Amino acid sequence: MLRITKDFQFSASHRLDHLPDDHQCARLHGHNYTVQLELSVQSRDDLTRAGFVRDYGDLADFKKWLDSELDHRHLNDVISGRNPSAENLAMWIYELWSERFSEISAVRVSETPKTWAEYRP
Repeated sequence: MLRITKDFQFSASHRLDHLPDDHQCARLHGHNYTVQLELSVQSRDDLTRAGFVRDYGDLADFKKWLDSELDHRHLNDVISGRNPSAENLAMWIYELWSERFSEISAVRVSETPKTWAEYRP
């Protein structure tokens, strides 16, 4: 298997439901998020003619979407029907973008430099 990854950043606020009132994540707060897209193919026969899993330049539309839809937004208002945890955000992004980029094999979301959530179907 051959894999590539690319990191993207955005800043946003959220508040998580279904937590005790004194839990810090139940209060309105924000993060400087990192989203990592992982794209993969099974073998070298699946690479593009140039030898890529996918050209990194093809991911520019994802960055534009991230900037317009998530950056400096309140995620509770953007991700309808889901508690905007890092886990749910990773699944939501995968569901939205896997049709456009069939090579997406995982989406990772970081809220802090030490924490990551990963969705890998």
